[in-house]
Amino acid sequence: MTNTLSRAAHTASPLLPVLAGRWSPRGFRPTALVDEATLTTVLEAARWAPSASNMQPTRFIVARRGSDSFAKIHETLMGFNKAGANAASVPIVNVATLPIDVTRENPWARYDLGQAVAHLTIQAQHEGLHTHQLGGSDGTALGVLGDVSLLSPELLERESAPRTRKPLVELLLVND
Repeated sequence: MTNTLSRAAHTASPLLPVLAGRWSPRGFRPTALVDEATLTTVLEAARWAPSASNMQPTRFIVARRGSDSFAKIHETLMGFNKAGANAASVPIVNVATLPIDVTRENPWARYDLGQAVAHLTIQAQHEGLHTHQLGGSDGTALGVLGDVSLLSPELLERESAPRTRKPLVELLLVND
């Protein structure tokens, strides 16, 4: 049995269980595989995310553990991201296609990519998987929750720290 943490959010208003249960673990099970059907479902959720003018600028580089692409992605990561993504089943590089044509750029491409990654993240949670966004690399680590006792003391401290969020009132710039 693995030693895992429950990290469900304590929310001020009721959320869908999949949203309240979503969190970003730093430890994945290094031997777990994500089957093709589940991976396809997670990517399908991203494909159906809203996009401005239906331009669908989202692209993904999907690498499975053990592949050359996995090694190449892992080489580019630094610090905590490198340690966490090493055990992930599937690191995903998130890419926004910016050009509309040779003279114009899609001003909403990055926003749309964020929407797609959010949909991917929630679908993954629904499928019993976890994701961790990799800051500085526009990536997402996807995998099965691992045994927290295998984390370094520094990562374990971060993993077990209380989850916090700013109060909703601090997020509202105008609330007429």
